[in-house]
Amino acid sequence: MTCAGETESAPRCLSTAATGVRRATLLTEDGVPIEARYEPSPAPGGEPSDPLALVVGHGFTGALERPALRRVASAFRQRTAVITFSFRGHGRSGGRSTVGDREVLDLAAAVRWARRLGHRRVATVGFSMGGSVVIRQAALYRPHEDIRPMHGVHEGERAVHNEERTGRSQGRTERIGGAAPGAASGVASDAALDAAPDAVVAVSAPARWYYRGTAPMRRVHWAVTRPAGRLVSRYGLRTRIDPRGWGVDPLPPVAAAPLIAPTPLLIVHGDRDPYFPLDHPRMLASAADPASTELWIEPGYGHAETAASPALLTRIADWAATHA
Repeated sequence: MTCAGETESAPRCLSTAATGVRRATLLTEDGVPIEARYEPSPAPGGEPSDPLALVVGHGFTGALERPALRRVASAFRQRTAVITFSFRGHGRSGGRSTVGDREVLDLAAAVRWARRLGHRRVATVGFSMGGSVVIRQAALYRPHEDIRPMHGVHEGERAVHNEERTGRSQGRTERIGGAAPGAASGVASDAALDAAPDAVVAVSAPARWYYRGTAPMRRVHWAVTRPAGRLVSRYGLRTRIDPRGWGVDPLPPVAAAPLIAPTPLLIVHGDRDPYFPLDHPRMLASAADPASTELWIEPGYGHAETAASPALLTRIADWAATHA
């Protein structure tokens, strides 16, 4: 069975008629195949009349079939339809991980798929690395203003005006992989609008790059930056990392957060997170628009999808249903 609205760049899709579950291979703007799974809500009216879908971005070394992500999808599915996928370099997706940089293109492809499936409202929910991705993707694909492409940025490089580094929205937006999300005329393209989320939830997300203040993050940096670490990641963690790294740093989450407004943003963090201490969510919340942003500091919560309780996941789904 093919997906609705299938084109050359649309997904190849298989469907399980009894449950409505669909598996697809999505193609990103830079040509990377991404494995994805759609699960409608089992509640009455789950598909296609349910207007909301949650698109979930996993953490570093996660993947579509990992138990933690399947548990998140199961909890969310009790409230609404869910799309899960593997970021590039993870699971059965193609390409190599850029640890939060080009992954915005993977998320954009998944949001577009939700729109093709008939969902009028789409909320993105990201955990850890996925949390940084949902913040940056919402800042780059904005439905509420013109998206101005940057010029003179060649493949693999980034450039950000000082205004955006300090959290102000003037200046030009980031260009990704040689192709900006907006049209050259300065008016947001249909493709960019289709990929714009209606609400954003960042769980256990970092505020800034290169943080090494905790032992787990020092191990992550070793896995990403050292040849031996990348071998361990590939064969031990089944995560393929791009050895070229970043030519120029992508827009950090703390600089992207203020660009999201007025799209609602929820920042969720645990007070026992072993990776990122509480200054990270507080920095994000301080930088974001207070009129459209909420911060939840969860007592006893650890890190990302692995530690998220069913009660917390239900609250997140309910928030998205209310705010998207």
